[in-house]
Amino acid sequence: MKKITHLLLAFTLLMVLAACGSEEDNENKLVIYSPNSEDIINTIIPMFEQETGIEVELVSAGTGELLKRIETEAGNPNGDIMFGGSKAQMLGNGDLFEEYTSKNNDNMLEGHQNVGGFLTPYGADGSVILVNTDLIGDIEINGYEDLLNPELKGKIAAADPASSSSAFAQLTNMLLAMGGDYTSEEGWNYVEELVKNLDGKVASGSGNVHKGVADGEYTVGLTYEDPALSYVRDGAPVEVIYPEEGTVFLDAGVEIIKDAKHLDNAKAFADFITSEKAQNAFAQELTIRSLGKDVEIADYKKPLEEINIIEEDEEYVEEHRSEIVDTYKDVFTGAQE
Repeated sequence: MKKITHLLLAFTLLMVLAACGSEEDNENKLVIYSPNSEDIINTIIPMFEQETGIEVELVSAGTGELLKRIETEAGNPNGDIMFGGSKAQMLGNGDLFEEYTSKNNDNMLEGHQNVGGFLTPYGADGSVILVNTDLIGDIEINGYEDLLNPELKGKIAAADPASSSSAFAQLTNMLLAMGGDYTSEEGWNYVEELVKNLDGKVASGSGNVHKGVADGEYTVGLTYEDPALSYVRDGAPVEVIYPEEGTVFLDAGVEIIKDAKHLDNAKAFADFITSEKAQNAFAQELTIRSLGKDVEIADYKKPLEEINIIEEDEEYVEEHRSEIVDTYKDVFTGAQE
């Protein structure tokens, strides 16, 4: 009987130790939801793990899909951090996130700091035109107007603004650049003419736009700076064009998911992403724009002062997102008739 009791005690002790070990392992991890490119993920996540000793579990998907997931999991989230996605999208979902201001907030550029409580900007990305230099020939591309060239009909890659955040950013960029605001007749007339030149072709996702241009499937693509510059950096036969009519740069942010199970680790990530080490990586190794003060950018990035930058009305766009998308759907459908 004593032997059985001793065995039971030993088994119980082992179970307690196992539970403690499991709890310790659980405390030493961070679950990150991210729509970011592999380039960003494969650089920043290992740096964070090495710096902190925290193990990252990554869930990659599109911004819209991840936001729906966070909303569905509200109250008992599986994720701790949302890493990526445009600031405009996140501002309309503040109830899904915890308030936290990074200890490095003052080291970020003016106008790109956490002022709303829950969103920590860490980088900026701009809407660009990607050109395959092997296919473009004598056609000159300097901006949006040049995409109406009949010689480019059916040769322009573009995604659907209703399902792609980067395509939606392109849509609002061109409306602002070509019409001065988001409702003008001039802006929407341009969109209609561009849609006709797409010749009914719509890429299945934003990744297929830049990949399609780099692979020679399309001559030109409407995409965003981060993946476009990665092709330039790696020597692909492409050129990045910043529309002469104006380019919008949108902040990307990190947000801590409300009721995160690894809250301290999530705060550590927000602190790390705004640190000098991470911001220098964005500036010199990666293709997204750093928002840290006094960083030196890589030579494959065009200096911002050489780009015609126009400012998006983020509040208006967020409030009228569905209207803008619905108008685009009507324009697209009409152009196919």
